[in-house]
Amino acid sequence: MDVSVFGIGYVGLVQAATLADVGHRVVCVDIDERKIQQLQRGVPPIQEPGLPELLEDNLRDGRLAFSTQARDAIIHGQVIFIAVGTPPDEDGSADLSQVLAVTREIARHMEEDRTLVIKSTVPVGTASQVAATAREELGRQGKDHLRVRVVSNPEFLKEGNAVNDCTRPDRIIIGTDDDEARAQLAEIYAPFCRNHDKLIFMDNRSAELTKYAANAMLATRISLMNELANLAEQLGADIEAVRKGIGSDPRIGYHFIYPGCGFGGSCFPKDLRALLHTAASNGQPLRLLQSVQEVNEQQRQVLFRKLKQHYPDGLAGKSIAIWGLAFKPNTDDMREAPSRDLMEALWREGATVRAFDPEAMSECRGIYGYRDDLVLCATRDDTLQNADALVICTEWKAFRVVDFELLASKLRDRLIIDGRNLYNPAQVAAAGLHYLGIGLPHVPPYQVQAGAQ
Repeated sequence: MDVSVFGIGYVGLVQAATLADVGHRVVCVDIDERKIQQLQRGVPPIQEPGLPELLEDNLRDGRLAFSTQARDAIIHGQVIFIAVGTPPDEDGSADLSQVLAVTREIARHMEEDRTLVIKSTVPVGTASQVAATAREELGRQGKDHLRVRVVSNPEFLKEGNAVNDCTRPDRIIIGTDDDEARAQLAEIYAPFCRNHDKLIFMDNRSAELTKYAANAMLATRISLMNELANLAEQLGADIEAVRKGIGSDPRIGYHFIYPGCGFGGSCFPKDLRALLHTAASNGQPLRLLQSVQEVNEQQRQVLFRKLKQHYPDGLAGKSIAIWGLAFKPNTDDMREAPSRDLMEALWREGATVRAFDPEAMSECRGIYGYRDDLVLCATRDDTLQNADALVICTEWKAFRVVDFELLASKLRDRLIIDGRNLYNPAQVAAAGLHYLGIGLPHVPPYQVQAGAQ
């Protein structure tokens, strides 16, 4: 099928590449000319495993094209995906200006009936608003005889695993009451349903709410585990043992019950705020989700609080090594990353940061520029040079196996604060290091050796 995609950000690009890879002819449009030129060379603007290979293969075979010319894409695509940004307004609501602007552009140039598929994360009621906007523009253009079918098709991609999520989806939510649109989307997604039918059809409003409800549920699990972790520290319990105990219950499972330093990224914080705004605007405040948001805001400060407690005389003049800047592994995304809360708090206290991340170094430089209290290091071990303490913000595989004896010899204050519970506390303590995790009982340095004697 001939498909067009408007908005070649994270969602639009991955969706376009995977659709082309199964044989659809896809034209992608974005107003960023520099980005389009980069993509025409097969270079993705984001870090995502498997994406460079998809771009290379489908550009070479002619199934995927990138352009700044909206009209050409509108003429090309029988089905047009809208995947532009919906950034939060000051009140937390989603800004739909880009979605509606693209809708008007499509209506202005379309010469035949078109199906618009809303891939952007949008509040409930957006499909109706898009349909009304398209009809209004068609009327202005004297094209009342043309039809626009509007479909809600929310994405459920995990950064760092987005290609796999697209090619092997758990479910594909389709919101529409139009039989022709339903048939078109079934044809588009048929290659991804070979083992079993993953399509779930519903009305537009239910599909729009499903996206927010899913992220709200996952965010709730994370914040609950972080609350329990903080309690475990006070009680002298081990949250990792608790996690295994409750995760073994099939009604709970192990997904999203890992304690840490709070959730970030482009989805959970933004979607939670948008859902809270929608609920409040409709006279139905979501008290539980309000608490989830508040817990997460507090948890994003947990690493800094632990540093402050360890250094009662202050952090001024201290040099802190940080491993991990991206909000999660396998991405360079630092949007609302806990590392940013930590670094900015350290700078306010007069400390210096020595940081390393396998992918997010350029992103960090783009956000903070060049400053005397930020040293971006070439390797993880370079961060230890003249560092007083080490803080781990992101659970990259490259950080999982370390030489604790080396860390003990390098870190001036022999302190590790682990925001992802990567290490065994007793093993770290055996090397003579102070180790503070999330929800873990503190094991004083040398306690293991002393017990062995």
